[in-house]
Amino acid sequence: MARDDGVNELRIVLKVGGSVLEEPGMIERCARATALLAKDGHQVAVVHGGGKALSKTLERLGKETQFVNGLRVTDAETRDVALMVLAGQVNKQLVASFAKVGQPAVGMCGGDGLAFRARKKADADLGFVGEICAVNPEWIFALWQHGAVPVISSLALGYDGEYYNINADQMAAACAIGCEANALIFLTDVPGVWNEDGALIRHLSAEQIANLIAASAIKGGMLPKLEACQKALSGGVSRVRILPAAEVDALPDFYFTRVDAGTEVFA
Repeated sequence: MARDDGVNELRIVLKVGGSVLEEPGMIERCARATALLAKDGHQVAVVHGGGKALSKTLERLGKETQFVNGLRVTDAETRDVALMVLAGQVNKQLVASFAKVGQPAVGMCGGDGLAFRARKKADADLGFVGEICAVNPEWIFALWQHGAVPVISSLALGYDGEYYNINADQMAAACAIGCEANALIFLTDVPGVWNEDGALIRHLSAEQIANLIAASAIKGGMLPKLEACQKALSGGVSRVRILPAAEVDALPDFYFTRVDAGTEVFA
């Protein structure tokens, strides 16, 4: 796709979480930067988590939270709270932030329109934790045709009729692959990926990821994030970057100028 001025229109999936969702000023900066991309003719979808908000709500309800390799163990009650917090509170706050900067946005979760189908995660029994097994992007395309930004919470319906909690990084990768996106950008509350010596890695290959995992330099929430990066690259997404949220204002120029912040992941 190309505009009259010769600049290619891009499909970009942006995953937001962490400090972006916790700081009102950061949410507005993210919405403004995304709106600039949309107004420039690019098609942008936002996939979000909301783990901190979910943990706070579960704590108020007296529910203990447990993680295994960065994934939340999710019983039926936790899953229902996740639906309330992620598809409700967090999703609608993001939609409101776009409205504030004049950009139409439509909130949805993976179950809406059967856009994302899930199955129970097979390699560990984490309860109602799933992985995306099918994507139908027609509703995302329809929203783009009307100039809206889809804002997608990380929950999807299984073929058994149950909702499953999906890691937002992995949901974003599935979205990028399904939409044939040009770029997948993870906004994070860390500067990027560190090596075993504590130095920031600017460019990270799949082989380096395996070595860092073996050296225990990568663990916790960064594990599913880097797995999602690899999946997106193998699924045809040409650019994948982990970008610190503090650099969100660089988003409108991300694809066209050199952005040194964060970590670029390549195949």
